[in-house]
Amino acid sequence: MAAGSLELPVVDLASPDLRSAAEAVRKACVGSGFFYVANHGIQDELLDAVFAESSKFFDQPLEQKMLLKRNSAQRGYTPPYAEKLDASSQFQGDLKEIFDIGPVGDADMPNDPNQWPPKERFPSWKDTMKLYHAAALAAGKRIVSLIALSLDLDAGFFENIGAFDRPSALVRLLHYSGEVNESDKGNYGASAHSDYGMITLLATDGTPGLQICREKDKYPQLWEDVHHIEGTLIVNIGDLLERWTNCVFRSTIHRVVTVGKDRYSVAYFLNTNPDLVVQCLESCCCEAYPPRFPPITAGDYLKERLSALYK
Repeated sequence: MAAGSLELPVVDLASPDLRSAAEAVRKACVGSGFFYVANHGIQDELLDAVFAESSKFFDQPLEQKMLLKRNSAQRGYTPPYAEKLDASSQFQGDLKEIFDIGPVGDADMPNDPNQWPPKERFPSWKDTMKLYHAAALAAGKRIVSLIALSLDLDAGFFENIGAFDRPSALVRLLHYSGEVNESDKGNYGASAHSDYGMITLLATDGTPGLQICREKDKYPQLWEDVHHIEGTLIVNIGDLLERWTNCVFRSTIHRVVTVGKDRYSVAYFLNTNPDLVVQCLESCCCEAYPPRFPPITAGDYLKERLSALYK
């Protein structure tokens, strides 16, 4: 069941009124788990370069892309139908194709698990993705500081506990084809799911298709369109942050529907140091509302979730 568009708050990361910004973040995270951020610090030129590199890669023949097929470290190319986010879907897999890029060190790492397209055909690819990783991490940290304030914690709470000493962060390039076969009628670009980690920063090319369902346990489910707002990123919280906040914040299910036009987006999944123990935040529990989940390291939690996805 589809509905009209959703009015989500736009949080200005350059606002001097941190308290108001944090209140807007809290309201969004309690209500829908989604909001926009403006003045995020990622330059338009860099975003344009990332989208250009993404389009160039996905435009290649499938056999060329499959030379960089996703490895055991979850880096590289994933073709259409290889990932099914909604286990109940009747289809083999979702329609999207993906390219995943993990953190890149200052020097080339001898054991870098990332896979890179050939430099002779993609001379700017690696530098562009490296720059985007750094810019998205900086934006993500600013958002997380507002999340901390919204939870009645110090702005530097997550930094101070070492959450981002070795962040497990991933840039995911996504392409949703505008051409859908008759046999795929009813299938989704990305089927209904919630994100697994802490927060996701999403840049889109402006093509519609993203929808969220705020009440996942209600039937029929009501899906609402999330529109593109020029100059902003879409932010949503993941299951790990929902767990961390004792379900005070909501990780909302979302999907991407096909719209008869190619759609490109870039997701940045910001997750913490894998060794960090995630346990209920003190501001999110009390005697009447005790912790609902046992402590777990962020790395173990994500491994558990990913192993169910990539069996």
